Amino acid sequence: MANFLSDVTRRGFSLLQAVSPALAGKAAFLLFCRTPSPRPEGAKARAAHASGAARLAGAERFALKLAGGGRAYAYRLNGGARGKRKRFLVTHGWGSRTEYMAELVSMLSATGAEVVALDFPGHGCAGGRFLHMGLAVETIAAAEARFGTFDAAIGHSFGGAALMVSALGLLPHLAPVTIERLALIGAPSEMRWLFIDFGRLVGLRPAAQAVFENEVSRVTGRRLEDFDIGGAADSIGRPVLVMHAEDDKEVSPAHARRYGAAGESVRLLWANGFGHRRIVSAAPVLAAIATFLDGNPDEKGVTGSAIKKDAEIIPFFELPARRAAL
Repeated sequence: MANFLSDVTRRGFSLLQAVSPALAGKAAFLLFCRTPSPRPEGAKARAAHASGAARLAGAERFALKLAGGGRAYAYRLNGGARGKRKRFLVTHGWGSRTEYMAELVSMLSATGAEVVALDFPGHGCAGGRFLHMGLAVETIAAAEARFGTFDAAIGHSFGGAALMVSALGLLPHLAPVTIERLALIGAPSEMRWLFIDFGRLVGLRPAAQAVFENEVSRVTGRRLEDFDIGGAADSIGRPVLVMHAEDDKEVSPAHARRYGAAGESVRLLWANGFGHRRIVSAAPVLAAIATFLDGNPDEKGVTGSAIKKDAEIIPFFELPARRAAL
């Protein structure tokens, strides 16, 4: 069925761009931004969702209205006036939701910190089926406006990239967020590769591909190539922790290496064997995040290895290579 739908989509775009490359490019962008169904599919996904929902049962819940229209959703643990405490933000990846980040959220809340976890538009409880980077950054800005400045933020995949875009202040209509520390898990370092791959998938020719990529400028005010955030990670002047698995089949480990080479404020940790999705709940990864949030990114890691401070980046911790299918 998947191959049939792919063939039908390619034929449809072939016909449309023969008539109007502009319409084909705009239609491709709408399809590109369409999010998966928020309903868990498959026994494993349903079990993970149920487990996450149970962990979040006591969280406060907030709808966040976005400046450009649309709605996001936030969970908060340890909220309210309970004296001075740290405040952490958690963002999920494309096609995910807060329930799948619940082990990380639980670990953070167990420290006594106030923890806010977001469902981006088109995901989880936010509703809708549409998301692009501009909306994700607006969601992060809305969370800061609603809850206050965050001491640190942890983002997975697309959510990690959105945190970097927010910290760099790339969107002209939004001020940079003032998060003090950033932890990125399996996050891409730039966006153009996604557009190239999607254009090939649906069979866009050069004229339609150009329109497709230019839609980014229309909705964000910045060109697609401006979202090359990996090389700029050091310029935000704040500690950045990058965690990635070399067996990640969705976001190439080359993205992590680009982050790691950005400068002295960025530290790269390999979590091999956990792929792209299991990494968000892996015990060694959670332990490394806890160490980083304590303000000790260069101290001994969970297995006694350390990050070197010279040009050569080595793993903070080494895990046995486990190349099983994700």
